[in-house]
Amino acid sequence: MQQDHNAQYLTFHLAAEVFAIDIRSVREIIQYGAMTTVPLMPSFVRGVINLRGSVVPVIDLHARFGRPAAQVGKKTCVVIFDAMREGERVELGLMVDAVSEVVDIAADAIEPPPNFGTSVRRDFIRAMGKRGDRFVIILEPDRAFDVDEMANLCEASQEALAA
Repeated sequence: MQQDHNAQYLTFHLAAEVFAIDIRSVREIIQYGAMTTVPLMPSFVRGVINLRGSVVPVIDLHARFGRPAAQVGKKTCVVIFDAMREGERVELGLMVDAVSEVVDIAADAIEPPPNFGTSVRRDFIRAMGKRGDRFVIILEPDRAFDVDEMANLCEASQEALAA
């Protein structure tokens, strides 16, 4: 797989698994707090938050990956990241059990996703990053969080909240 030499990733936990997303798309990490539920949203959309005047949909990654909805704990937080849709920046929130750290993963420690044996759909996985004797699942945000679908959800959320 072709990657940047010094690729950096934000790692986070969902249950016992460690996932990562490219740090360049992360805007900030906020504490899990009050959320507004929006009718008729898919089960994996936990709700929306008001982030400095912007309506940001929050995706429950447990539910997005076909698991029971996440339980909120002391370390639960929301990772705000940027996605691009038709040349415009769209902010999305990812509800995770806990954020771990920013890590460097060398290009030679990154491998293609396996054909079997992961608890996440293969098309949601960009690669597997080797960290010591363990692997980190590097997510492919454009597929896992289908930016067009999420942008449509954001627009629907804004319309529902305005009504």
